[in-house]
Amino acid sequence: MALQPGKGKVEGKHYLPSTPETVSWGELPTARTRPVLTVDTGATLTIDTVSQEGILEDQGRDPDAYFGRHGVTPAEVLEDARAIAASGIPHRFGVDGPHVVTGPVFVRGAEPGDVLRVEVMSLLPRARYGIISNRHGQGLLAGEFPEGPPPDDAADSRHWENYRTVSSFCAVERRRGKLFGALDAGGGARVRFPLVPFMGIMAVAVDLGANGAEADLATSAIPSTSVGLHGGALDCRELGAGSRLYLPVQVPGALFAVGDPHYAAGDGKIGLTALEGPLRATFRLTTLREPAARAALGSLREPFVETDTYWLTIGLDVDVTEAVRRAARSAVLFLSSRLGLERAAALAYLSAAADVGISQVVNGVHTAYCRIRRADFPDQVPVRPRLPRASLGRLVSTGDDLEDDAFDLDPQPEPDAAARDVTGRHGGGRGRPAGAARDRVRAAGADQVDVASGTGEADAASGAQSEAASGAAQSDASSGAAQAEAASGTQADASSGVGEADAAPAEPADAVPAVRAGSRVGAAPGARAASAPGDEDRLAGDGAEGDELDGGRLDEEGPLGQVPPRDRDGQRDRDGQGDQDGQRDGDGGESTHPDGPEAAALPTPPTPRGARKATSGRPVPGRPAGAGR
Repeated sequence: MALQPGKGKVEGKHYLPSTPETVSWGELPTARTRPVLTVDTGATLTIDTVSQEGILEDQGRDPDAYFGRHGVTPAEVLEDARAIAASGIPHRFGVDGPHVVTGPVFVRGAEPGDVLRVEVMSLLPRARYGIISNRHGQGLLAGEFPEGPPPDDAADSRHWENYRTVSSFCAVERRRGKLFGALDAGGGARVRFPLVPFMGIMAVAVDLGANGAEADLATSAIPSTSVGLHGGALDCRELGAGSRLYLPVQVPGALFAVGDPHYAAGDGKIGLTALEGPLRATFRLTTLREPAARAALGSLREPFVETDTYWLTIGLDVDVTEAVRRAARSAVLFLSSRLGLERAAALAYLSAAADVGISQVVNGVHTAYCRIRRADFPDQVPVRPRLPRASLGRLVSTGDDLEDDAFDLDPQPEPDAAARDVTGRHGGGRGRPAGAARDRVRAAGADQVDVASGTGEADAASGAQSEAASGAAQSDASSGAAQAEAASGTQADASSGVGEADAAPAEPADAVPAVRAGSRVGAAPGARAASAPGDEDRLAGDGAEGDELDGGRLDEEGPLGQVPPRDRDGQRDRDGQGDQDGQRDGDGGESTHPDGPEAAALPTPPTPRGARKATSGRPVPGRPAGAGR
């Protein structure tokens, strides 16, 4: 069944439904737009987004009637889409932007000059169907498609057929644990393609100025199709689950908004729309102040996309060639200021190894990208916030075992603050090899985490240095905190008020938070305030028998499911070696092996018996969580 607002699992700390009170139709926020929700920096937020397809005027602005023609039952029509279509929200078809935009969200502490990092934690399809539309006068082949007569001048929502829009209905199917769109190709044939959900619009508010002659512009509407420094309709399909988007903050609070959810899209979106479909999207919103922003972006201060595999710079212009040039210039700036390449070397690398592509060519201002492989820069370890470690030091899944269950809705439990504090202090192990055993470890050149009596020391004969708050490895034996962090760029020190904005403790990016009651905004039509324990896994429609989802999973014919984060990192080796991949908390910085990339590539010497005995084994009752014996 459809994932109705307020039903099923809500992964974020905050929940924002799409209602007539929390959305705008066809507009992006400005400095004058009133926020509909306020969150702390580092907080997680789940938004039920609504697709414009099926509720636009050229489709009758009646989702029940429109989707009913394709065999969709009323129980599978989203209640929030129905409410928005029936509301009095003004919208002029062909004049205003088409998208339903949810928000904006005020992020405490975000100020102009900061950078908002938007981590896409999960994207969950809310319906078993989607729409691909081709409209007259739009798309790369405007004038050639749609084939047939142009729209009538008298066309309106009551006579919507006179618009002569060609829309293709796609069912969503599950095959071997993965979701596919099924498109009727005519003559009884069907074309199937994999779903790769992403949000087409992610934006911060635009500051149009509020002084002098610009005062009137401050209240002007920004169409939802716009793109720029604020982000907007980037339509970048790399912005799937596990990705991170960096946006320069222009107004206090950032005023973050989302819209235009996609199930799948090809580069360029040449026909006008992608496979449009509603998503339940969960984000973490984090404000980066200058040191942390520079560590993540170098001197770049424009929309930037980061995944575990790629970096993408964005170029925007009405001329597609100039858009590509802008993306290339931004890539040179990123490589030189962030990674330290000489500008000539950066251009040579991009010419030999980078990929240039077009995200969309249908919104007036075209979006191009330059994609850089992170693996080509071995010194740069991907920035991945550590997952909370289980209380008994159990390893966290890497995500490879989720291949066949990619859309499992069951979240991993989030440890409480006490467990996080204990595992942070003791690093998942306790005790150390003594005497000759420890000397053998040092002689072998292994990086050994020495945690005697609950204090942490970084002992390594390989040359790793301990420096406090400098971006290199840090040891604090007196405080009982074992910290080993190495950054290739400038490091933000959040404890001293530099780097990320002061915030409530940020939740781990790749962990799926537990469902929380409260922190909900508004009341979506027909929505429940919170699900009772044990009942939140049901995605029920109107109570029809057989239409419920057991444990949040669908059978072969039930395609609804979750896109999990791409990687689960922050693991600790069972031998107590610690995080040798140099991972950092998500402050925008990078880390390397303490002995450099060459050392990271060398095989790790075998751990002496004494060392293994001291750092592994079953936990002893009464000792801190995560401690071994």
